[in-house]
Amino acid sequence: MEALDTFLASDEAPPEAMMLSDLDGFLTGIAIGPELIMPSEWMPVVWGGSEPIFADSTQAQAILGTIMKRYNDILVQVEDGLIDPIFWTTADGTLIAADWAEGFVLAIGFRPRAWEPLLKSKRHAHLLLPILGLCGDETGQSALGLDAGDEEELASQAPDLIPACVEEIARFWRTRNGRQPASFQAAARTSPKVGRNDPCPCGSGRKFKKCCGNGLGTA
Repeated sequence: MEALDTFLASDEAPPEAMMLSDLDGFLTGIAIGPELIMPSEWMPVVWGGSEPIFADSTQAQAILGTIMKRYNDILVQVEDGLIDPIFWTTADGTLIAADWAEGFVLAIGFRPRAWEPLLKSKRHAHLLLPILGLCGDETGQSALGLDAGDEEELASQAPDLIPACVEEIARFWRTRNGRQPASFQAAARTSPKVGRNDPCPCGSGRKFKKCCGNGLGTA
């Protein structure tokens, strides 16, 4: 994860690429959401619609593999009830969950209609409040219309509330849709190497060059 964090912060990653915390929130929303979304669809969003620059195919496979491994680790954590989101930590040890929440909401945006049953549920919509409350609207104001005091209070409580909310959101979709989150094979394999015409390791069934390997430039 340190290597991934370093790469995302480097000039090799596109300017609009996600950073580690919002990537983690995004992967969590994709993993536990109401519908299975293949990596070939969501991976370009990680890079902000542009192409990362990898030193070689080994680095490309390593970075992609770390992202896929984190996706699978999230599923294991949810199954075991040991959710451990990646939040930023300030110098004084304060956890900042706002970026993670922004990433999770971006995942909801992939399938907004599919998420509606939870958003409109009188019994369960509150599970999203600690997440949505950390996000801003297009003007930068609270997405839930919270005042500054309520926003500050929620920001301090959210890191403790989010893990339980994630577990309950995953349970909601399992109960409602019978949705069993699917893991994917890691996209990084050092031996044997993945050929461009080989099946993509993410499990999509497509060729690597048409899936996770699509547009991954090397230099």
